Amino acid sequence: MIDLLAPVGDSECLKAAVQNGADSVYFGANLFSARAFAHNFDLDELKQAIEYAKIRGVKTNLTLNTVIKDSEFDDAINLATKAYEFGIDAIIVQDLGLAMKLIKMFPDLPIHASTQMTVHNLSGALELQKLGFKRVVLSRELSMNEISNICKNTDIEIECFIHGALCISYSGQCLFSSMIGGRSGNRGKCAGPCRLSYDLLENNKKIDSGYLLSTKDLCGLDYIPDMINSGVNCLKIEGRMKSPEYVATVTRIYRKYIDLALSDKPYEIDEKDRKDLLQVFNRGMSSSGHLDSTPNRNLVYKEKPNHMGLFLGTVKNYNKNKGYVTLKLKETINIGDKVAFENETGSYTISELMDKNINIKETKIGQTVTIGRIKGNINSGDKIYKISSKVLLDEAFDSFKSENKKIPLNCNVTIKHSKPISINITTSSNINEYKDLNINLELPYIPEEAKNWPLDKETIIKQISKTNDTPYKFETINIDLDENIHLSKLSILNELRRNSLEEVKKYVTSKIHKTFNKNYLDLNNYNEDINLNNEKTLQDENANSSNKKISLLLNILDSNLDYSKLEKVDNIYIPLKYFLSEKYENILKLLSTKSNMFIYFPTILKENYINLFTKIYKTTIEKYNIKGFVISNIGNIKMLNDLFEDLNNFIIVTNYTFNIFNSHSILELKNLNISTFTISPEADKETIDNLSNQNYLQKELIVYGKTPLLNMNYCLLRK
Repeated sequence: MIDLLAPVGDSECLKAAVQNGADSVYFGANLFSARAFAHNFDLDELKQAIEYAKIRGVKTNLTLNTVIKDSEFDDAINLATKAYEFGIDAIIVQDLGLAMKLIKMFPDLPIHASTQMTVHNLSGALELQKLGFKRVVLSRELSMNEISNICKNTDIEIECFIHGALCISYSGQCLFSSMIGGRSGNRGKCAGPCRLSYDLLENNKKIDSGYLLSTKDLCGLDYIPDMINSGVNCLKIEGRMKSPEYVATVTRIYRKYIDLALSDKPYEIDEKDRKDLLQVFNRGMSSSGHLDSTPNRNLVYKEKPNHMGLFLGTVKNYNKNKGYVTLKLKETINIGDKVAFENETGSYTISELMDKNINIKETKIGQTVTIGRIKGNINSGDKIYKISSKVLLDEAFDSFKSENKKIPLNCNVTIKHSKPISINITTSSNINEYKDLNINLELPYIPEEAKNWPLDKETIIKQISKTNDTPYKFETINIDLDENIHLSKLSILNELRRNSLEEVKKYVTSKIHKTFNKNYLDLNNYNEDINLNNEKTLQDENANSSNKKISLLLNILDSNLDYSKLEKVDNIYIPLKYFLSEKYENILKLLSTKSNMFIYFPTILKENYINLFTKIYKTTIEKYNIKGFVISNIGNIKMLNDLFEDLNNFIIVTNYTFNIFNSHSILELKNLNISTFTISPEADKETIDNLSNQNYLQKELIVYGKTPLLNMNYCLLRK
C-alpha cells in the first residue's frame, strides 16, 4: 500500500485532510518548522491535532525540519519529547545532530529525513538507512527513473512530493532569501525571492525578463501508477500555507486516483478533476516538475508568480460608467465566483451576472455574458481569470464540516428481563490503537414487561446506528433480546450508544499517548557526549592563532594563468569536473606540487557523475597525490566508503552545504570519520563563535568569494 500524506497548517486544514481521505498528515509546531509563517500548533493544539487524526486512523508527522543552534537544542528535544508523549507517529528532521539524537532517544519512533537534507541519489538514501532513519523524503528534482532506482536498491521508506509548489532550488541548498534579506529557508523563514521579477543579462544585454525563477506548481496525477509500481511508500502534497479548501480538494482528488491505480480498473483521469486542481491553486497551469526523464524546459511561468486560476476569456466590451464587463466564456461561471484581470492586482466577487440584460445564475462554456459591477484598470482585450469557484469551495467546505472518516465497529446489544441493558463493542480494524478494543458497558435501566408495544430488533438497530456526529460506524449489530420487553423511552438506547462510543474514544486515546522513559536518556544525560567543549579533544595545530591555514577553492581553472606563482596556500580544492578532462592535466600536476590537493565534489552528484568518478578515482589519486575530499552531501560519505577500504588515509572536509549549526552535528560528523567541517555562511557571529569553540573537528570559515544562492535543475535559457 502507498500512503497519501496531506499538509496541515491549522485545525481546519486538519479536518479537511482527514475527512477527504489522507492516510497521514504533517504539521508544524510553533518552533523549528520550515514553514514558520504558517499558523502551526502550540502544545495544546498539537495534542488535540494528534488525537483528532489518530482516533480516525490517520497517522501524524511533526515537521521539526530546520537547522538548530546549540542554544535551541533543549527546546527542540523538549518539543520532540512532548510530541512523542502525545502519540506522534514520526518526526521529519533536517538537522543531522538533532536527527541522530532523536533516533537514540526514541528507538520506537520513526525519524524521517526531510527533503531539506537534499537526498538526491542512491548513496544518500543508503547512508541515511545505515544511520537509522526510517524514511527519506527525496529531492523534488529526481526523475521517475532515478526514484525507481533508489526504491529498488534500498530498504528505507521513500517519500516523494506529488503535488503543489516547487522550489527553483534544491531544498536545503538555497541561500537566496538568507543572503538577500536575512531570512533563512534553512531556518524556516524563506521570504520567497524566487517569486520576484528579474532580468536575465548576457554581456550586460537584457535577453529575458519576468518571473524567471518562479516555477509552475507540480501536478503528478499521471505518475501515480509509476510511483506505486516503483515502490514509493508515500506520496506527499505540498501546502502547509494553503487554505482548508485547497487541502480538501487536492486530498480528495489524489485519494480518488490512488485508489483507482490500486484497483483493476483502467487508469483514466477525468479532465474535471484536473480543472478542479488548477482552480484551487496554480501558477501558470501545472507542471510535471522533474519527473520526466528529459529536462523540463517549461518549468517556469514568467508572467505571474501567484495563483492565476482558470483562463475565463478576454474583455469583449467594457462599460466604464456602469462597470459592466462583457466576455465570451471559456469556463462556466456563477454568482459568488471571484475573477481577476491581467492589469489589476486585486480580485472581484461576481454579484451580478447577465445574458442580454437578463439576470442569470448559471452559465455554459461559449456563452457571452456580462458581469458587473466592476470598476478598475480594465480595457477591451484584457485577459480575465476565474480565480475561485464558489461551487467548488462550498463542496470542499461541506466535505469536512461533518464526519466522513469512519472507523468500523461491531457490537452486541443485550436486553434481558430483570437485567440492566448492556453493550459490547469490538472492531476488526487493523489500526494499532483499535486492535485490542473490547468495551463492555451497561446502564442501570431494567427493562419492563411489555403491555402493548414490545421492543423489536429493528428499532434497536435503528437507534444504535445513529453515529453520524462521531468518527464511528457499526458494521454489524447483533441483538440478544428477550420477548415481550419494553423500554420506558427510546432515549435509553441513544444513551447506551453515546456512552459506549465515549468509552471507545477514551480507550483509543489512552493507546495514543505514550510515556517517555526518562531513565533511558533524559535531558540531564543526553548532553553527556558534548560536555567536553572546554577540553582539547583534537590535536589541532590550527588552535594556535598564529598558525591558521588557508584553503583555496578554484572554481574555474584558466589555462592562461600562471599557477606557478601561487604561494602561501595550504590546501587547494579542485572541482571534480576538472579531473574528468585530460585538458587540465598539466595544470593539476603543477597545482599538486604547490600544496595539498583535494577533490571538491559538487553539491549535486547524480549517478552518471558518480560512475565517471568511479572509473578514474584510482589513477587520479595516484597521479595528483590527492590528500582528501571536500564532500557536499551526506551521500558522498557512502560513495567514498564504497570506493576506499580505509578512508583514514584521506582528509575529509564537509562543505558548507551540510548546514552545520550545532555541536551535536559536529560530533556526528566526527563519528562518520570527518576531519574538518565548514561553517555555514548563514551563521551569525554568535553561532560562528560557538562552533569555533568546539574542538572535536578542525573547522573552516569561508572568508572571501561569491556565495552560490541557488542550486537548480533548470536552465534559465530553456536549453
